[in-house]
Formats: sequence, structure tokens, C-alpha cells
Amino acid sequence: MNQDLRREREAASFNPELLTHVLDGSPENTRRRREIENLILNDPDFQHEDLNFLTRSQRYEVAVRKSANMVKKMRDFGIADPEEIMWFKNFVHRGRPEPLDLHLGMFLPTLLHQATAEQQERFFMPAWNLEIIGTYAQTEMGHGTHLRGLETTATYDPETQEFILNSPTVTSIKWWPGGLGKTSNHAIVLAQLITKGKCYGLHAFIVPIREIGTHKPLPGITVGDIGPKFGYDEMDNGYLKMDNYRIPRENMLMKYAQVKPDGTYVKPVSNKLTYGTMVFVRSFLVGEAARSLSKACTIAIRYSAVRHQSEIKPGEPEPQILDFQTQQYKLFPLLATAYAFQFVGAYMKETYHRINEDIGHGDLSELPELHALTAGLKAFTSWTTNAAIEACRMACGGHGYSHCSGLPNIYVTFTPTCTFEGENTVMMLQTARFLMKSYDQVHSGKLVCGMVSYLNDLPTQRIQPQQVAVWPTVVDIDSPDSLTEAYKLRAARLVEIAAKNLQNEVIRRESKEVAWNLTSVDLVRASEAHCHYVVVKLFSEKLLKIQDKSIHTVLRNLCLLYCLYGISQKAGDFLQGSIMTESQITQVNQRIKELLTAVRPDAVALVDAFDFKDVTLGSVLGRYDGNVYEHLFEWAKKSPLNKAEVQKNCVFPPFEILHLNIKAERISELTPLRKLWNLLWLFQTLYLSNRFRRELGCSHSTQVFHFLNHLITVGHVHTYTKLEYCNTPLSHTST
Repeated sequence: MNQDLRREREAASFNPELLTHVLDGSPENTRRRREIENLILNDPDFQHEDLNFLTRSQRYEVAVRKSANMVKKMRDFGIADPEEIMWFKNFVHRGRPEPLDLHLGMFLPTLLHQATAEQQERFFMPAWNLEIIGTYAQTEMGHGTHLRGLETTATYDPETQEFILNSPTVTSIKWWPGGLGKTSNHAIVLAQLITKGKCYGLHAFIVPIREIGTHKPLPGITVGDIGPKFGYDEMDNGYLKMDNYRIPRENMLMKYAQVKPDGTYVKPVSNKLTYGTMVFVRSFLVGEAARSLSKACTIAIRYSAVRHQSEIKPGEPEPQILDFQTQQYKLFPLLATAYAFQFVGAYMKETYHRINEDIGHGDLSELPELHALTAGLKAFTSWTTNAAIEACRMACGGHGYSHCSGLPNIYVTFTPTCTFEGENTVMMLQTARFLMKSYDQVHSGKLVCGMVSYLNDLPTQRIQPQQVAVWPTVVDIDSPDSLTEAYKLRAARLVEIAAKNLQNEVIRRESKEVAWNLTSVDLVRASEAHCHYVVVKLFSEKLLKIQDKSIHTVLRNLCLLYCLYGISQKAGDFLQGSIMTESQITQVNQRIKELLTAVRPDAVALVDAFDFKDVTLGSVLGRYDGNVYEHLFEWAKKSPLNKAEVQKNCVFPPFEILHLNIKAERISELTPLRKLWNLLWLFQTLYLSNRFRRELGCSHSTQVFHFLNHLITVGHVHTYTKLEYCNTPLSHTST
């Protein structure tokens, strides 16, 4: 064990195990999670070489093999609870993508929530047993987040009682679905439903795409992998083109909307029920943001406790870089954010399951807010986490750039979250649409509930700029409740500003659509402020549930740091709204520095509480034992380039195999810069060529310099009409 990390852990003010129980929800959850984790870590079927040294094809093959073993072992171990399935999956693949992601995360949940009982009996159990492997094909080459713009069609033929699926344009080709490229034999396809000559919008269809047994594409189906990407090497993201491809009427998911045998359309209670899978995934992604950021913080903070660099006082030993205030300012607000997102993720998961149960009983009253909240928080947490992971990488200096740090893998795995399942700016605008509707309700005399209930106070508040003295209370920067109130006022102010600007543009432009576009920057700001308020509110409320005094103290410090750092970054909003004064902002910045000092002794223990095993973390820099440098050297020696001292089929120096043609040029005709460039290039070519030096008789660099000097002296560049390194003697002539 590294002595620095040992001292850090001994100096902690709390027991990390107790905080782990808080994050997991209970001691029993922690025990069960670790039990499942140990089943996998001790299983030889799930061991593999370092993925960083594998090709994309090899990574995919490893992932497929592990996924197949994963499903088999889950059956053997009797793991069926959705939460435990996700634990098992994350441990097997160590947080990385895998070909069954969409099968387990979207295909099966969609069948559960949108298929009829008969359809579930027909499709779900074969899918659970991996006889059917499915994906979720929504995004097209030309359209993604704008669902109404999707072009794939499903036209009902009452004579055969079949739907005819078509990809009518190049841009209508399904593009990006994970597992589509090579793995899946079925897809849930979202297409524009057309029956009796009328389009009824997007609906979901179960579409066989490959023959079970041979796995060959079915007639009318063109399917394949879209190629290398920024990351996600283990995932076969694919394309799907359908040409007059027929499926039975019963393959339309009909729990809510239906098409009768004669083609009559029966509409659902709510059109948003079709988007249930996306709402589920977005609520899940909030928790994924928390996990990814927690991993990045663990790596950066442990490494910062091990790394010694520079000096604070002349002549003293090099300090841990975690002792530098600038390093603390980079990392501790991100650590506070990771904890905030952990609690928000748990809230979203619980809220989704509660509201989904209500929907099952016919109560759709909370569905609009759930849709708005999942969209906004997905965007807010993923934007924040994406930037934070990169900040953690840079905080690790040069070693953070190496794949051995684990940070590049975390980044490339997480960053598509900002665009998949809804591009973030569009998600914020969807949240804004709900906020504007809520604002209009309040101003029409109705009350709103849930997370937007603060808008009920708008008619009695003066949101326009005013003196702080007229506010009912002054913000107490040491009170989470008071800071929550400040964030609430900021959100209310920005929502009202956006609403009034929108109303003014509607009057001026006489078009709601044009007005919406011209107000979209204000609308996104309002949504961001609303989501920020929700996160602060949930973090603050979590403190009330913490019983252990030491845990409460350290979490309270993190909550204050999260709130105050957010104010410092958005100071303009709090000043313009007269929510805080300039002197208070100065106090905020000073208090942040004090909190950095308060968090410093507990920083390593706080990341230990996330409870990531080394194999799950996948980082040399973030190792639990802190023995970074020894393992960094051992990791580097595993590089495939080091398997042989000299690579096969390579000639060194490589210039021996060059065939050069140098045109004659008079030195006097060249610019000074061009002349220097030519001479430097010629020097490099001649000097590094063993063959040239041998034939010319130049064994040292000084001789080559003499030769170049001769070229300049005579005023010409000698012409090497065909400077080829072959068996014939090298010759040159003067011009």
C-alpha cells in the first residue's frame, strides 16, 4: 500500500463503509452488490486481457463471448431482479458498452411495457432466453431527436393483414442502433403508421431482420455495421434499410394503440405512452452520469494524493499535488457534483418506477412532468459530467492522456450520452415547453405541483431586478435550505424572463413557431436553471435523511460546495436578479476556499466510498493501493509493439525504402525560408540514409554539412534526377 494513501485513509473523519451504504440505499444492498461482484471477479469466464491492446474486432468478439456467458450465469445464479441484472452486467463488462446493451436496456423493457399479454408470450420469453436478440431502431441517418421527422413507413395492407415497411429515402435508413450491425436478429422499429391512406404518426413494430439459425439477413432487409467511431469499439452500431418488407399485423406493439384487421386505427389514451422506453432510458442515464463522474473523480483524486510535484515552500519536500489549492478547486467541486448526481439518479429511478406503476393503473397525471424532468436532467447531468471527466483527465497531467489512466475510456464511453436518446439542447427545449405550459397555467389562475410548484408564487413575487432588502430573507451561504431558496428564485426569474420574451416575440412575429426559435436561448437557460434547482433541492433534502453525524457533516460540506460553486459560476444570474449582492458573491468565493480545506482530509475516503474495485475502475493511476509508477511501467511493457525488438517487414531507418525525385532548382530563385526548408529536408534525408552515407563515404554528420555547404557555394542544388536506393551506384550531375 502506498504510504500517502494509507495516511489519507487513516486521517478521514468518517467511516467510508457507512457512506457506501447510503449510496447503495442500505447495508443489505451493499452486501448483495458485492456478492454479485465477487461471483464475477472469481469466474475465469470473465477474465480477459487488457482491452486497450485489442483491435475493434477483437473487442467485439470478447464482448459477445462475455455477454453470452453473462446471460447463462445469470440463469445459473437465479438473478432476475432488474437492479441485480444491471449490477451483474456492469461488473461483467466493467462499465463498458456491449452488444446486448439495447437488448437488455430497451428491447426487453419495451416488450414489457408496450406489448400486449399475447405479444409478451410470443416474444418476451424467447428474447429473455436469447433465442430472439433485439435492438431498438429509432434514429435514422437524417433524423434523430426530432421524432416526428422520422421517414420510415409502415403501411397497413388489410387484404393480407400485414404491414409493409419501407425506407423510402437514403436519409430514412435506420442508423446507429447498438447491436444492429451484427448481433441482433430482431428490432423494435419506430415507423410512421399509415392505414386507410392516413398517417397516424410514430408507432413501434417488432421486425425480424435475420434468419434464426443461419443469422443471414432476410429478403428485403439490408443491414450492417456503420464502422469505427470515436469510442464504443465493443458495440456494433448498425444500419437498417427495408424495401417492401412485410410483417404480420400482430407485430405492431398494441398495448395502447391498435390497428384492427380491417385497418381501423384505435388511438392510445396518450401519445406520450409510445415514448415510454425513451423516458426509462433517460432516467437511467442520470444514474450513469453519476457513476461515470464518480469513476473519474476516484482516479483523479487518488492519483493526486500519490503524485508529488514542485514545491510550495522553497527547500521543502515536493508536496502531494492534492495539497495545491488549484488542484482542489479543479477536483473537489466535481466530487461534490458526483455525490449530487448519485442522489438525483436514485431519485429518478424511484420516481420512474412509481409513476410507471401509476400509468399501469391508468393514472397519467404525472407523465408530462416525468417526461420533462427526465429530458432536462439527462441533458444537465450529461453535459456537466462530460466536461468534468475531461477536467479530471487534465488534472492528472500527461499520464491522464494514456489509456492506462482509464480516463480516455471513461470519456469516449460516456460522451455519446450528450447526443443519444435525445440531443441535449433539444432535451432542454422539451423541458422548457413544459415550463412554459406550467407558467401559463399559473397565470391563468391554476396551481401546478411537483418540481415546478415554485411557479405558484410568481404572481406575488417581484422577479424583475430589485434591491435585496425587499426580498423576504437574505441568503445564508452556510445554509443548504437558504441556498436552495436562492436557486429556486433564480429558476423562477429565468422561467418568467423566457416566458415574457416568448410572449413578446409571438406578438411581434405573429407565429409561435418562429417566436419559439427566436427565444430558444432564453428557454434553454430557464431549463438549465430549473434542473440546477432540482439537483440542489434533492441534495439538500438528502441531508435530512442522514443519521450518522460524521457522514452528515462531510455530506453537508459537499452540498454547500456544490451550491456555492454553482453560484460562483452563474454569479451574473444571482446578481441580475438581485438574489444576492456583490459582497455576498465575494463571500461565496471565500467560503468555497474554506470548504476546499474542509474537504481535503476526507477526499480519498470520499472516493473510496464509491466502492469501485480496481478491475472495474480499469485505471493504473486510480489503483486502490496507490502503487502507480510500478504498474505504469509494467502496463507499458505489455504494448504489442514491445513484443519484438525489431518489427517484421520494416527497414530501419525507413528512408532506405524511399524513392525520391528532386527537381533542379537554382538557390538564387528560392526565398530564404524555402531555401532553409529545402536544405533541412535534404539534410534529414541524406543523413538518416545509411545507404547514402555509405555510398557517398560520409560517416559523420559534419561530412554531410560539408557536402551541403558545397551545394550552396556553387550556387546550385545538384540534380538527383532519379535518387533511387537500388543496386546501381548513386550518381549526380551538376546543372
